[in-house]
Order: sequence, then structure tokens, then C-alpha cells
Amino acid sequence: MQHALPLAPLTSRRSGPLKGRVRVPGDKSISVRSLIFGALTVGETRIEGMLEGEDAISSANAMRALGATLERTSEQAWRIRGVGVSGFAEPRAPLDFGNSGTGCRLAMGAVAGCPITAVFDGDASLRTRPMRRILDPLAKMGAETTEIGDGGRLPATLRGAVDPIPIVYEVPVPSAQIKSAVLLAGLAAPGTTTVIEKEATRDHTERLLRLFGAEVAVEPHGNDGRRITLTGQPELAPAHVRVPADPSSAAFPLVAALIVPGSDLVLEGVMTNPLRGGLLTTLMDMGAGIEVLDRRHEGGEDVADLRVRGSELSAVDVPAARAPTMIDEYPILAVAAAFAEGTTRMRGLKELRVKESDRLAATAALLTRNGVALEIEGDDLIVHGKGRVRGGGLVETHMDHRIAMSALVLGLASDEPVKADDAAFIATSFPGFVELMRSLGGDLA
Repeated sequence: MQHALPLAPLTSRRSGPLKGRVRVPGDKSISVRSLIFGALTVGETRIEGMLEGEDAISSANAMRALGATLERTSEQAWRIRGVGVSGFAEPRAPLDFGNSGTGCRLAMGAVAGCPITAVFDGDASLRTRPMRRILDPLAKMGAETTEIGDGGRLPATLRGAVDPIPIVYEVPVPSAQIKSAVLLAGLAAPGTTTVIEKEATRDHTERLLRLFGAEVAVEPHGNDGRRITLTGQPELAPAHVRVPADPSSAAFPLVAALIVPGSDLVLEGVMTNPLRGGLLTTLMDMGAGIEVLDRRHEGGEDVADLRVRGSELSAVDVPAARAPTMIDEYPILAVAAAFAEGTTRMRGLKELRVKESDRLAATAALLTRNGVALEIEGDDLIVHGKGRVRGGGLVETHMDHRIAMSALVLGLASDEPVKADDAAFIATSFPGFVELMRSLGGDLA
């Protein structure tokens, strides 16, 4: 489904110190997964702190269309009455996931284990993203893709398996979405379904499966990988999920505070899952003034408060093995690298080419239009930082929320204003971003 929205340009200007204590919206990965798992339970699941951005709302609407009952009880609080594993009803209309790749791909896995047919679609950006990587392993489990767009893209019609087949599947590229889709389909299959990762990816699906009562075993595989085995056909039990603050969203005010001199900011309740910690590790390697305070455990995840102060950053070499733990944060890391002294090399960014945009190319264009020297060598991004950025550029966001926010953060510390051609898509992951940054002292208009 194509969505034609008017452009919403936004400009950021060099600001004074950013100060305050704030909580960014709930984690998108946990919010979307909680909605899908809640729809697969028997009974009532409660979610607190849910991200109410467009991606999560699209996923909630899809779960309603598949037969679950969802109710927003108060701000960021939802109640879901599920239909059980394999209990989805056939939707009367295509499932429109908007811009949510996570919602679409994980729901494909859940639908693959049900004897129904569903059409999956989304906005113009989601229609550019590859879906065969999800649908191919689901075919091994008995599901069938009866129609699909050119190049293996949306819209796609998926017929779920009548008798799902458990499989052992080695994921060809590091992808939590592929892994999660296979595990969700495996819920409906007898016996055990196993996913093998050569490189460990974010493990929110495994953690939530356990929280909802499924039996999941995780073992090391090779040097950096994992072998995840799920026992199929459980009766998932309803759960109470408290969604932690999204580290991928926290990354934007965090980096803004680092590059705007004199800033002193506290970000509350941020998820500190080790498999999402690549950006924090990298920024600390660069000399970032970040303190991790009040570590605690909530809703199956590790969380903490982060105190961030303006810092002089130094260039680093970011290993490719770190990419799965920070795949969504490279655009904002590139902004930090532009303000660092020296040459930062970010290795192994192939997966960025198949995000909401070609995020590698879009990140490079963001920086070059604002006077930052860089090269792309293969799948590596090399940024030559000089401690300051000229700015003054117009950034094409390509309907990508993270490119838009990265451009606006860049402008808060640049010599000249930076303009994002369209900030409307920021709401897919970070509703209230502009208001939050203004409340801290950021000049966005």
C-alpha cells in the first residue's frame, strides 16, 4: 500500500548545552514483539511503556485483523486477549504494516504456522525491502508464498502450513528478524525447531518466548554464534511486559549531548541488553563521557540510567563483529565520528544496504552534503573527523526515520544549520522526538 504524505521539512541549528532528565519512548523491538506474542497467548497480556509510534500501531492493527482483541487502557498501556498458537483468523483485507519491517517479518513467521492465507503490504519504503530471506525458510516449514512483488518484495501473499514442519535452519546473514520469524513459525510445529547463527543477534525474541512460557535452549556455536532450540506447540501464557526505553532511540539525544559542548543529560531506564550495546561500547572507546547508573532488571531485560556529558571524541576502528549489536545506530555513530578527531572506520555494514533506505549510501550523503570527508570501501564506511562540522546542507531522508534524526542531531553542533527534507517518518520509531530535543535546549524548527 503506497502512502503519499506531504513532506515535513525540519531544520536544526547550533544550540547551547543540552540539559535535563528524560525518558525516550519504549523499545520498538520489544513493543512489536510483545504485541505479536500477546496475540499468540491464551488469556490477557498487559504491556506498559509501549512505544506508540506508527510501527507499533501498524503491528497492533495487524494483530486485530488476525483475530486478537487489543485495547489501549491508558497512555503507553495496552491489554491484549490472544487467540493462541495457530489460532489466527484469516484477515479480510491486506495487512498493512506501514514502515515496520520488524512487524511485517515477524508476523509472517506467526502466520506461517496457521492454516490461513494473508496478504502482507506496507508503505513505499517497506516495499523496497527484501522478503525472500524470510519467506524461503518458512517454505521449508510448509508455508507457501502464492504471490509476491518484483524482486521478492511486498506485496506478498502467504499461505500458512496446515501441518507445520520443524526444521534446523542456519541463518545466511546476521538477522534477528529471520531468526525470529523461524522461531515464531516453530511455535506451531511439533518437536523442536532450531536456528543456528554464525554471529549472535539481538535476543529479544528468545527472552520474550521464555517470559510467555515457551521452552527455549540457547548454546554457543562457533566463535561468535549461537544455536537456539525451541520446543514447539506450547500453550503460551499471558504475561505482564514492562517495555524498557529504546537504546536505538536513546542514541540520538545521547550523541547530541556528546557533541554539543557543555551538555549534561540523564536518559532514564534505557535497555542495556549486551546484544544491543555496540554503540555504547564504541562511544566509550571514543572517549565519551557516559556513566551507567542504577543497573536493574525489568521485563526480562537489563536496564540502567545513562548520564551523558559533552565530550571531546577520538576516532576508532569499529570491528565488523560488532555490527549485529548496533546495526540501527551506524548513522548516528557516523555523526559522532564526524565530530571526533581522526579517521573512524566502521567495518562490515552490508546489512545497512537493505534497511528502510540504502542506509549506508544515505548516511554517506548526509555527511558529505555537510562538508564531512569520507569514503565507502566495500562495506566499510570511513569518516575523516576534524572535531567540527561545517553543516549547511539539505539532507534527503529517503523516508528513513534514523537518517532524519541523525541529520537533525548533526545540525545541533554544526557551524551552519542542517535541513532534513522530510521529518514526518520520525514518528515511526520516536514520536515526540522534536519536542523532547527542544525541551533539552535543542534548536529545531
